[in-house]
Amino acid sequence: MRSGVVVKFAAYLVAAAILAGCDSSEEEAGPPAPEVSVVTIKPERLELTTELSGRTSAFRASEIRPQVNGIVLKRLFEEGSKVEEGQQLYQIDPALYQATFDSAKAALAKAQANEKTARARAARYKELVAVNAVSKQDYDDVVATLAQSTADVASAKANLDTAATNLAYTKVFSPISGIISRSSVTEGALVTANQATELATVTQLDPIYVDLTQTAADMLRMKRAMEDGRVQGIKDGKAPVTLKLDGSDEQYGGTGELQFSGVTVAPDTGMVQLRAIFPNPNAELLPGLFVRAVVQQGELDDAILVPQQGVVRTADGSAQVWLVGEEGKVEQRPVSAPYAIGDKWLVTDGLKAGDRVVVQGLQKLRPGGQVTAVEAGEQPEQQPASSPQRD
Repeated sequence: MRSGVVVKFAAYLVAAAILAGCDSSEEEAGPPAPEVSVVTIKPERLELTTELSGRTSAFRASEIRPQVNGIVLKRLFEEGSKVEEGQQLYQIDPALYQATFDSAKAALAKAQANEKTARARAARYKELVAVNAVSKQDYDDVVATLAQSTADVASAKANLDTAATNLAYTKVFSPISGIISRSSVTEGALVTANQATELATVTQLDPIYVDLTQTAADMLRMKRAMEDGRVQGIKDGKAPVTLKLDGSDEQYGGTGELQFSGVTVAPDTGMVQLRAIFPNPNAELLPGLFVRAVVQQGELDDAILVPQQGVVRTADGSAQVWLVGEEGKVEQRPVSAPYAIGDKWLVTDGLKAGDRVVVQGLQKLRPGGQVTAVEAGEQPEQQPASSPQRD
């Protein structure tokens, strides 16, 4: 009986010693290293774009005004319709101008007849003065009369041209092709030459301009990047542009082209004016629309992109990241991240290929601390769920 008790007591002592050894080994090992998600930097080719706000404006707009006085007899178009270049829009009463034209035409015929008579007379006097049959004074008078008749012909031709021009102006034509607005006059209205109020306006919508603004600082930064060779510029300086309607992410189907950038900076806003041109065959874009344009500014061969949650901004606005070294220790490193590309930052300085940036678990980190790095997106293998056991 006593021997059995001794054996049990000895077993208890052995078990206690084993448990004490396990506890001491765990205390020496310390708490396990925290697990963080990392992204391994892999440079990639990137098209640099910038989104700018802007407003559409007509490619061409022509205000139709009369160039002669008169009564409007006919309006020859439908308001809001498409008109072609050279199409007649209005007919002004031509009666007065037709009469003036006919009178000028008759005056020219009269002047030409007088010139013909004076030219023949001058030719005869030239022969007679050679044989002293007439005086030189008479000959000089005949020559002066011929010169005056020639001048009368030139004046009559000018008057006829003026009359013909005024007569032609009684037909009002469209100087461009486009959509015509409503008419400000009706048949029977009196119009005057060069009046302040236009009869109608013709607007060309295909193509259409988009006027944009960009900060001078952004433009200067991009130019320097191109000069340094870090960014490959757009060929021929014609940057492709895509368009989104303001207030939505709906993209307009056509692709436009950046035409020019301004050479002056607005002193009150610090902005530079840009202009793009877009095809608009179906007149979907109307002048005055507020839009957002995505402008392709260049290409970067070795772009380094870091998820936004992996970049920490300090109080002074500078950027830092946490890196995991080969031995699992973390360190902070300042970087330059001037551009946001979608949900990532474009890092232009401070990182290289192969660096592992922490993107999750930042609150667990301290400089020089040990971590267990898991590549972001890699999920640990799931153990199959155990089937319920039956009794």
